[in-house]
Amino acid sequence: MKIVSKTRARARWKRLFSLFASLALVFNAAAGRAAAEPDVLRATLANGLSVVIVRNDLAPVVTTQVNYLVGSNESPPGFPGTAHAVEHMMFRGSPGLSAAQLSSIMAAMGGHFNAATQQTVTQYFFTVAASDLETALRMRGIVSSPELWRQERGAIEQEVAQNLSNPQYLSYSRVLRQLFAATPYAYDPLGTRPSFQKTTAKMLRDFHRKWYAPNNAILVIAGAIEPKAALTTVRRLFENIPRRAVPARPQVRLQPLKPATIEIDTDLPYGHVAVAYRLPGYRDADFAAGLILADVLDSRRGELYALAAEGKSLTGGFDGIAFPDVALGFANAAFAPGQDSKALAAEMKRIVDDYVKSGFSSDLVEAAKRRQIAEAEFRKNSIPGLAAEWSQALAVEGRNSPDESTDALKRVSVADVDRVARKYLVNETATVVILTPRESGKAVAAAESRPPAESFAPREVRPVPLPAWAKKTLAPVAIPASRVSPAAAELANGLKLIVQTEDISDTVTLYGQVKNRAELQVPPGKEGVDEILAQLFSYGSAGLDRLAFQQALDAIGAQATAGTNFSLRVLARDFERGVELLADNLLRPRLPEEAFEAVRQRTAQAVAGRLQSPVYLSHRAFLQALYPQGDPALRQATPETVKSLNLEDVRAYYQSVFRPDLTSIVVIGRVTHDEARRVVEKYFGPWRAEGRKPETDLPPVPRNEAAAIHVPDSSRVQDDVTLGQTFPLTRQDADYYALQLGLQVLSGGFYASRLYRDLRERTGLVYGVEAQLQSSKTRSVFVVSYACDPPNVGKARALVERNLRDMQQKPVSPEELLRAKTLLLRAIPLSESSTHGIAAGLLERSVKDLPLDEPVRAARRYHALSAQGVRDAFARWIELGRLAQVVLGPPPK
Repeated sequence: MKIVSKTRARARWKRLFSLFASLALVFNAAAGRAAAEPDVLRATLANGLSVVIVRNDLAPVVTTQVNYLVGSNESPPGFPGTAHAVEHMMFRGSPGLSAAQLSSIMAAMGGHFNAATQQTVTQYFFTVAASDLETALRMRGIVSSPELWRQERGAIEQEVAQNLSNPQYLSYSRVLRQLFAATPYAYDPLGTRPSFQKTTAKMLRDFHRKWYAPNNAILVIAGAIEPKAALTTVRRLFENIPRRAVPARPQVRLQPLKPATIEIDTDLPYGHVAVAYRLPGYRDADFAAGLILADVLDSRRGELYALAAEGKSLTGGFDGIAFPDVALGFANAAFAPGQDSKALAAEMKRIVDDYVKSGFSSDLVEAAKRRQIAEAEFRKNSIPGLAAEWSQALAVEGRNSPDESTDALKRVSVADVDRVARKYLVNETATVVILTPRESGKAVAAAESRPPAESFAPREVRPVPLPAWAKKTLAPVAIPASRVSPAAAELANGLKLIVQTEDISDTVTLYGQVKNRAELQVPPGKEGVDEILAQLFSYGSAGLDRLAFQQALDAIGAQATAGTNFSLRVLARDFERGVELLADNLLRPRLPEEAFEAVRQRTAQAVAGRLQSPVYLSHRAFLQALYPQGDPALRQATPETVKSLNLEDVRAYYQSVFRPDLTSIVVIGRVTHDEARRVVEKYFGPWRAEGRKPETDLPPVPRNEAAAIHVPDSSRVQDDVTLGQTFPLTRQDADYYALQLGLQVLSGGFYASRLYRDLRERTGLVYGVEAQLQSSKTRSVFVVSYACDPPNVGKARALVERNLRDMQQKPVSPEELLRAKTLLLRAIPLSESSTHGIAAGLLERSVKDLPLDEPVRAARRYHALSAQGVRDAFARWIELGRLAQVVLGPPPK
């Protein structure tokens, strides 16, 4: 489960605000479109439940999103995490359905599920095969017994500890308290350990009874379903739930703002400065103008972004997050260790003040509106995203339809933006946030934190009988037929082109990758040249400088990125112009001398900070534990190697890496194969490769020896633990599939998987645990990761090892094997529920030289595997005596 407002990084904040900024525009992006959509069905049941069903036939998938109009704002005084705790307990079972049955059904469906608690809404998402719609709709209710709450409380307290170990979250929570003091928005929905320790199961049941009423909920269903038939199912399942009176909601009375400075240490390799302001919330008539204002301030043609372009910071922009009654906006910049953060904050304030005094250009305002309307059309390209968009518009914004936001944005004028800026961007009452990077202590060898052999959970798990309506989920799953049928071609210059036509929206997206391996391709002594080149692409092309290039993209509402990974998002009518601009940037990068000097300086500063960062050092320690001395994976840039570089080094590296015969491009959207090929060939066809292809596959490595390393990090209250080992399995080996199937048994099915069951459900030692296998043509790395309180590092590891040993010693049960196969087989249609998922899969397979239909081929392998085959693979490859352990945080106890 997740808390929407618990911010983990700057990118997370930006992603959230970008979502709000483009809300509800999908259904009115084209001029002259009728207000009513033929594929949208609305209804209100007799008990008050609002239902919206949106048809989208991208894939045989459906997303249900139940939005209860209650969040942390309604939590009792002194118990800020109550809504969050109820959200957790909803996955512990429901009336007539035990937690074991619930988790078994969810795992058997092989779908994606999650939940999120915001200040004013709690949301539950299920994305499953369209045939499982009724089963997904039955997942509701709460069983909050003292024993179940005791178990889940341990997990939710680990989630709290995880966030308290994150400086970005700490700064965000303090900003809320400063800007929204004495209102419900002063606290995010996460909650605290003391409040959870005082919370009882009865309190959770009472909260659920008060607020979880059908007349206080909105159900959104999106996907490949027939709306009328879906509504009939909804009526049958929900209409007999009685409506209940809902308590009055707390009032929000904002207090006058006072200036403040918040300073926090960070374990990241860079610092962060933010200048925070209040902005209008959803219910405010100026909300749309505030969104355009934020978008303009974040423009790549803006002065905040220029901070990075001119070498005054590592990044620069404007981000935020919105609530119904108020919003939070903040100018932000990342800086290298040692930089004067207070001077940077003052410069950011000056930039904002200049905008307020001089006003905003009509060009940037219109570009922001055009970009957001174009972005809205892209929202159609994801079934889960479509459900989330409608939920956001109706349940969070309180609008009648997404079209209301569209109309409001279209009416925004430059005068509106200037007026909102003068009212809200007041530096005299702004809150300044400074996150200062601190060095780590030296990584040291440590005890492996393994206690004596001890059992913390039953070894045997018996099959759970399911209710009659759910038994079909346990039926063997047939190998799914993929609906993706790309047209593939290789151009004369060796470039691989893959085209997937989709008519779900009036957009085209291009994803590309140049196969490369910096560890092998960077010349000795030139470490860091790849990082400098990656940053220089943003300075435009040979024909258009940085500002002119961005202006050309803004003119068509497009977004483009260049580098070894490159992309383009554009409306279908502007596809050719977008490709022309992208190719110009990628094949003829400007690489200006003055920009190189600024980028080299800030890269050297960033690298110096990285080499002292606890987060980086823990990653580095893990690599050193896995690989022998001298392995290419251990190469790293230093301030000295970066400072020694010149622009000719960057140009030479570009020429050696960027080759058409190592490049794959996937085009997806409203475009035919012939048209896509014509355009791509026109602008990428003249590209030529010179010399022999470089080596891009790392050499094989021997197995590692056991190790235990502790990387101190005084900013954390919780330990991040990584266990792993390397072995010579390759991606082409048949055992790769057997291991992947076994990993689903270990951590692929939430409470129905072994590690989640033992480490979270029964013991509450961790919030999350994940087992992964990363395989290439030459080597594999097996990793188990979790985070927990320092005294529990050894307990959790003992449970991980016991589970791995069980996988080696005896076959998994028939029920577990079927569930694991279901998860992997049903992942095929789920991966096709968005155009991004489709294209990303095609691109990855092309770059890895795998068949484009590899998911279906893999499904046949999974379908044929036996429990004995899984056991044999784990026995053959996993060696518990060779596990390397790296702990980041306080010393494990």
